[in-house]
Amino acid sequence: MLAILAGGLVLGVGAAVTLAVWNDSEFATGTFGSGQFELEGSLDGTAFSSSETAPGKPLAFAVDADLLSPGAVVYAPFAVQLSSDSTYEASVDLASTTSGTIGAELTYSLYDVGATFGATCSAGTPPSGTALVTDQPVASPTPAAVFELTAVTAPVNLCFVVTASSALPAAQTGTVTWEFLGESTDPLP
Repeated sequence: MLAILAGGLVLGVGAAVTLAVWNDSEFATGTFGSGQFELEGSLDGTAFSSSETAPGKPLAFAVDADLLSPGAVVYAPFAVQLSSDSTYEASVDLASTTSGTIGAELTYSLYDVGATFGATCSAGTPPSGTALVTDQPVASPTPAAVFELTAVTAPVNLCFVVTASSALPAAQTGTVTWEFLGESTDPLP
């Protein structure tokens, strides 16, 4: 009886060793990271940087933008692009906020003026490009969809056109802050 039990014990150890020989593993590893996405703006069409908080870059409106009269129109060029290390295209909306008392008396239009920064963005040479926003109240809370960015460091040259109401009262002051709201879309090629 002891011999049979001993033989069974040896057989059990041998079976366990045999099973261990047939175990196998396979591994797979994925490496993950997030892409980058950043809008940059320029006041001269060549020096671009990011201004992620208000008030941002000070637009250079025509002389006397701080002395508007009823119906006056002033112009300011600006450019927006994707930073060189961005990995996604962008859909860009534009929102505006205002402070002070003059905001209720102003509207703005925004034009894509083509390849040359500021060439058509003044009273003497008004914008001749595509109107992206037309006569939007600066105090409107609704963002406007304006353009797509589909390549890095390929700026969209813009022209802001701000118009004072024909009923503009005297002694009004304030500021307008425009926010370009970029949302990543497709990966860049």
